[in-house]
Amino acid sequence: MQTKIIKVHPGDNVAVALANLWKDETLQFEGTEIEVLTDVEAKHKISLVDLAVGDKIYMYGVLVGTATVPVRKGEVLTVDNVKHQAEQAHQKTETTGWNTPDVSHWKNRTFNGYHRPDGQVGTKNVWLFFPLVFCENRNIELLKEVFEKELSFKKPSRERLLLRKLIQGEEVQETLVQEEEENDIFDNIEVKFITHQGGCGGIRQDSASLARLLAGYVNNPNVAGATVLSLGCQNLQIDIFKRALERINPNIEKPVLLFEQQQEGTIDDMMSKIISQSYAAIKEANEIRRKPAPLSKIKLGLECGGSDGFSGISANPALGYASDLLSALGGSPILSEFPELCGIEQELINRCVTDDLAERFLKLTRAFEKSAIDAGSGFDMNPSPGNIKDGLITDAMKSAGAAKKGGTSPIQDVLDYGDYVTKPGLNLLCTPGNDVESTTAMVGAGANVVVFTTGLGTPTGNPVAPVVKVSSNTTLARRMPDIIDLDAGGVIKAEKTIEEMGEEILEFIIKVASGEVTTKADELNQDDFIPWKRGVSL
Repeated sequence: MQTKIIKVHPGDNVAVALANLWKDETLQFEGTEIEVLTDVEAKHKISLVDLAVGDKIYMYGVLVGTATVPVRKGEVLTVDNVKHQAEQAHQKTETTGWNTPDVSHWKNRTFNGYHRPDGQVGTKNVWLFFPLVFCENRNIELLKEVFEKELSFKKPSRERLLLRKLIQGEEVQETLVQEEEENDIFDNIEVKFITHQGGCGGIRQDSASLARLLAGYVNNPNVAGATVLSLGCQNLQIDIFKRALERINPNIEKPVLLFEQQQEGTIDDMMSKIISQSYAAIKEANEIRRKPAPLSKIKLGLECGGSDGFSGISANPALGYASDLLSALGGSPILSEFPELCGIEQELINRCVTDDLAERFLKLTRAFEKSAIDAGSGFDMNPSPGNIKDGLITDAMKSAGAAKKGGTSPIQDVLDYGDYVTKPGLNLLCTPGNDVESTTAMVGAGANVVVFTTGLGTPTGNPVAPVVKVSSNTTLARRMPDIIDLDAGGVIKAEKTIEEMGEEILEFIIKVASGEVTTKADELNQDDFIPWKRGVSL
């Protein structure tokens, strides 16, 4: 019979309920009986010992909270009887060893990608339109309407056909049909559009930060070239953007078309020039074809959002194993979301390959946490209502599970927001824990694929990189099949090991990177893009 609770680490004094537990139920666990004293919903935590006020609570082998009132063995943990607490990190105390996984099965594997002149390889071929300042958002939207309609990149949606039925009384067929006899003009490139609310106002540092992010998007291997719109008088000047791009790639060979409205004259004149020049560049980029590339060319964003009490024991560690496999193959996984590494910092510090990297990580995370505290908040405010409802009741508890996405491999580099990944192996990137802000930043750092684990269901995607969704539980995968690509619920049901699920994730990544499989987020045209203003964003 499947066990109803699981203790993640031998040193833990709480367990995770794998199914609903009912008051007065008796459990057999580790050779002893546990009387369930309160109802415990699946995904929530049950105490394995009697806890006095102030006693420490351990999960994943780390401190995740303290008891605020007496908690009896067999009682559920909630926000009413537990508060956040995490171990304080210090300088590097040891160098953590690593048991490198066997990658012989993947050693000679390749994916079919788009080779760029600088040696990077894309998993997509995208022409990107974006503004340097929000004043140009309207012109970007006009260009989007023109290009999507005339190049047939966006087909009429089911929702649009439904509205037509309501207006005109027409029958809506079960499958989508095109309004007209259309043929895609280009078969080997996507055209994507980004808008944002930055580039002027605020502080100059925000504009400089945005410049680095946008430069990273242009340099991302999934991007064939870009059309960039500027007003002219904004903080984020064209020269600032050019310097940011040169900093990342001094010899970039991609076409980047720049237009400044205050120098071009009328909108009609400027738009005519933009459309003509962009069309010619897009036509040329469409000639680029996929070719085999080693798996070492994959830069993998590791993301989680809408996490639940199962995320840290199924989807996240499975993704962590996939990350370890990729690291061993010479690829570059990226672990971000610094507020969701709270309490795990010492482990990560000891995994850094040099003392300088360890010090850099500690400095970045402390500065980030201080900015949150100075604003009247803190990392302890990170768990969302949805997280708490599904069992993640403290930030340290959430972080201990979230960090599992990074596996166990050595940390080869530590990057601040706006930096670009250049080293193989696991990279740490300073970002908020917010799903879209974090994903946006990882793609700006060079991620050409993102794997996004979720327990509650999150539709997030990205305009440049494919975003693969992995559910922590089968219930979610069945309830929201339109957004979930892979189901890690078999780990919870003991039908798969973490290693088997991790291998399945890596195989799926290869298919997505080769263009053999389209992610659900791409099917939904889920193109989310939110830059981080370096104030507080948890």
